[in-house]
Amino acid sequence: MKKKLLSVLLACSMVMGLCACGEQTSNVSADAEKAAETTKVEASIEKAATEVASQTEEAGLSDQAFGDTIKYDPAVPVNNGDPITLDYWLWTSDELWQGIMDKYMAIHPNVTINTINNPYDDYWVKLPLALEGKDGPALFNMHISYHDSVIKNMAPYDIPIEDLKADFNNVEPHLIDGKVYYLDTGVMTGSIFYNKDMWAAAGLTDADIPKTWDEFFEVAKKLTIREDGQLVQAGFEFNNYINSNYLMGIQYQLGQNMFKDDMKTITINNDAEIKVMQMLMDAYNVHGVGEADFCEDAIVSFATGQTAMVSSWGWLNDYMKANFPDINFGVFQVPVFDKNNIYAYNRANTESIFGINKNADPAQVAVAQDIVKFLLADNESLLNLALAQSVFPTKKSLANNPALEQNAALYCLKDTVDKYVFPGALPAFVETYLAEAGEEILYNGVDIATALQTAEDKINADLSAMDFTACEDAYTPNK
Repeated sequence: MKKKLLSVLLACSMVMGLCACGEQTSNVSADAEKAAETTKVEASIEKAATEVASQTEEAGLSDQAFGDTIKYDPAVPVNNGDPITLDYWLWTSDELWQGIMDKYMAIHPNVTINTINNPYDDYWVKLPLALEGKDGPALFNMHISYHDSVIKNMAPYDIPIEDLKADFNNVEPHLIDGKVYYLDTGVMTGSIFYNKDMWAAAGLTDADIPKTWDEFFEVAKKLTIREDGQLVQAGFEFNNYINSNYLMGIQYQLGQNMFKDDMKTITINNDAEIKVMQMLMDAYNVHGVGEADFCEDAIVSFATGQTAMVSSWGWLNDYMKANFPDINFGVFQVPVFDKNNIYAYNRANTESIFGINKNADPAQVAVAQDIVKFLLADNESLLNLALAQSVFPTKKSLANNPALEQNAALYCLKDTVDKYVFPGALPAFVETYLAEAGEEILYNGVDIATALQTAEDKINADLSAMDFTACEDAYTPNK
């Protein structure tokens, strides 16, 4: 509230400063007009201060409270001010998450949080077992792909669902019997990364950024360079990413979900998926903008300056800056088949935040709940997480934050982030079987429908052995 009130006061002082500018005059009426304006401004300051104080008092919060609908009040003691220690498990970005914990402990010095980092693979072996007993971490970082292995030992957030929905997008897919057990820091998806130097050398400008796939392949042709018939610069490559970047997302543009109406049975061998796969094959065999044997990994080809355009998820933004700083790249939203008829642009996935161990000591669970509320109210920490993870923030008030401009993979999504489908925590074997299908088609000449049917059969066989339900039906295409 202090920050909010300060903003009001600063804004009003600026108005007062503007009112004080201009020619000096001895005109009595002018002086009277200035005095009246000053009185008016002072009255508005007093009114704003009264409103802020009234809102704070009505909510029972101190003037230190911060947040949007979900507010966190640092003045409220945790664990009655008595010392308490709890463990917090994570697998990566420990400095970033440690900074959040340090910020919390600075507010509540009676709380000690032991941050324990585990390698990713070990983490998901150890965590489900640790949560079964009394000695597991009270708080842990969550990943949606491992939902089934830990959800039974998680406590729901002690925050009203309506408050969560007021502040955050993507709440609905996380509802289980009217409760939320974890949320997302942000949404990630696939976009097109392009080499700006190659773009300029081909005589292309920002006006040439394609909106449709037809436009895209015309641009790709201009970016393709051959010498004596040999490909030396690919205009576009997709090798090694047919599954995750195309067959698992581009079909949404044609109104085709991955799952049937029961949300348990996958559909891969359909007209939309066949069209997507045929488009990729035509990129090489008809348009000649790349080759199956040019480079076995399209991202490596892009990073080493051999390919002009690739589709990748947001992680590539920071990866390129950290490891290939000499590559001058940009990012634009994935093209569509028909820009006047868009069901969705692509698939989305999420980066999740804290899970709470329901089997921990009740006092530790209470502190863990407080830490969750602290993070959900702390816009600064949520923005830092979104930027570090290259995900578009799910907190609504951060959607137009100027800081997002520093990450091109995020900024290109700012106007259409609600037009991506989150299918749920897809099991890893979905990607595996679709990768196999793509390789069969690309390298072994297997008929597209045959390869897709094989993948569909394998995926559904494995899905039938588990309790999985997709959440594509939570997507509203016309919002």
